Amino acid sequence: MDNVIEIKDLSIQYATDEGIVKAVNHLNLQLARGETLGLVGETGAGKTTTALGIMGLIPDPPGVITGGEILFEGTDLLKLSKQRLRAIRGNKISMIFQDPMTSLNPVVTVGDQIAESIRIHEKLSRAEAALKAKDMLELVGIPGDRYGEYPHQFSGGMKQRVIIAIALSCNPEVILADEPTTALDVTIQAQVLDLISKLKKEKNTSMILITHDLGVVVEICDKVAIMYAGEIVEYGSLEQIYDQTAHPYTKGLFGSIPDIEAKTSRLKPIPGLMPDPSNLPEGCSFEPRCERSCQLCKEENPPLIEIGNGHFVKCHNYGKVGEGEDV
Repeated sequence: MDNVIEIKDLSIQYATDEGIVKAVNHLNLQLARGETLGLVGETGAGKTTTALGIMGLIPDPPGVITGGEILFEGTDLLKLSKQRLRAIRGNKISMIFQDPMTSLNPVVTVGDQIAESIRIHEKLSRAEAALKAKDMLELVGIPGDRYGEYPHQFSGGMKQRVIIAIALSCNPEVILADEPTTALDVTIQAQVLDLISKLKKEKNTSMILITHDLGVVVEICDKVAIMYAGEIVEYGSLEQIYDQTAHPYTKGLFGSIPDIEAKTSRLKPIPGLMPDPSNLPEGCSFEPRCERSCQLCKEENPPLIEIGNGHFVKCHNYGKVGEGEDV
């Protein structure tokens, strides 16, 4: 299975008055053609920054990509001119942004916002682009005759459908979905996820799904990458992450989820908070919150090692027996 996107040793920083914020640190990631990768972690882990880096939308200043490569079909996106990158962005790689309320222009009709991307990338006339935009509205379950309406005339779920229509309008090869259901209620969440999965299968599109909801991941993802403090701490197939959980942080995430079949009086949350990205620990970033930390964890950042067939973990204590269990 060939990779449509390969991220190698990517580092992204923001220069602020308080210091240098290390948002993404030496990140390595692959996305195979037709695959859905779940990028999971707490708020502030660097998930959205990674997606913005792929899209070439890191705000500069204060953001800067300090190292690494982002290969799309073998071409390093970081070395392309702005003009060539614009030809790819929205055409071959599209992004579904997190908040539909702020992603749409309130003074432009939803139809024109879909048609704009089509006109730019497919060189169609206004009439042809409008026709295709109406087809895209129908595809996401919105009547085409609502083309001329404005965002304020749509509900939150309908706005998110419009965002999806914009992202899919040019048949992209890769979709970056940044928490596409966070602002929606549970019923609409299910509808939107079903829609994304259906359209992805029809068009054989690759997708990176950014989320902090492990329940969403199990529904539509093939691979999972657990992100913490700008690093991938565990990576593997859906079955490996859920059935052979290896990293203490991943175990903590699962421990924070209610289990309707288990009789427990209290959930077990992960103690503490994610470290300040402008003042990361010298060793393992998770060490201050880890129940199994040792002196080596304080002094040295562990490497990402392969522990199974494509299953990677970033932990000094993996495989060491202590207190009757393996980490």
